[in-house]
Amino acid sequence: MASETTQPGFWARVQRASVERLHIRLESLLVLVLLSAAMALLSPFFLSLSNFLNILLATSTIGVLAIAATFVIGSGGLDLSLGSVMGLAGVAGAFVAVNLGWPSVFAVIACILAGAVAGYINGQLVTRAFVPAFIVTLGMLGLARGLALVISQGRAIYGLPPEIVYIGQGRPLGIPMPVIIFVLTAIVAHAVLAYTRFGRHTLALGDSEGAARAAGIRVEHHRRIIYTLSGALAGLAGLLFTARVNAGDPTAGINYELTAITAAIIGGTNLFGGRASILGTMIGALIMGVLQNGLTLLAVQSYYQQMAIGAVLILAVFIDQYQVRKESRV
Repeated sequence: MASETTQPGFWARVQRASVERLHIRLESLLVLVLLSAAMALLSPFFLSLSNFLNILLATSTIGVLAIAATFVIGSGGLDLSLGSVMGLAGVAGAFVAVNLGWPSVFAVIACILAGAVAGYINGQLVTRAFVPAFIVTLGMLGLARGLALVISQGRAIYGLPPEIVYIGQGRPLGIPMPVIIFVLTAIVAHAVLAYTRFGRHTLALGDSEGAARAAGIRVEHHRRIIYTLSGALAGLAGLLFTARVNAGDPTAGINYELTAITAAIIGGTNLFGGRASILGTMIGALIMGVLQNGLTLLAVQSYYQQMAIGAVLILAVFIDQYQVRKESRV
């Protein structure tokens, strides 16, 4: 007797529909809801409006970095330099505004351009020198951090003009500007990744580089663009952070790449490429923001928070790979 084909259950069908239509994984949304409920029970201050805005504000910088990580990881790459490039971009912008005294618009351009140049160098080395992305971006992590320290002479650059400070501290209609910029960036990034040829090529590249090349995609050129975009987004994150603290800090962004990569993976981005979701990454970034905020409210020391982030990263990859194996058996 021929065996019947195993049909996926109701939950599996709902999960598949959410990925195909909403580009998010229901598990990530469920984790966010449960984590928020747990923190609300443990701390009476968690559900206050001011704390909610603090979570969004703290998430905005990490969220922009996580969007950058989503594009790179979704294409089958890796960028470990995001935090250091963010710090370099912030110092570059502060140096242009304070030390050179140039108009604020040039400082904004300097932040994003510094990040884009670092990302372009990463892409060039990966595609033309054939150096593994892990090594290239790990090297850029040290180079960018060292250059930031050289430019700033090891000290934070204070005294940014009001126009720059407003980007980080302004609150039109009571909403922090970094949150507005993060949401707008996420909307544009989602549209690009989910509905454009560039997004389809990015995921195709992560799914199978050989198949992408056979389909006529200019693999090396596309990968250089992805790394440049990643660097530019890291530059934007550096601008948001620098404007929020009113200083170009050469030590800004240390270990931020770990949190950004974790947020992307929790949101449904496959660590090995081929699947990515900007909306899922936003949920992942909020999970990380709620986790860190809740642990801070509970007076948990910072090094335990780092341990928690590392544990969440391992758990997220394990769940992701378990889900992949489960779907392959259906």
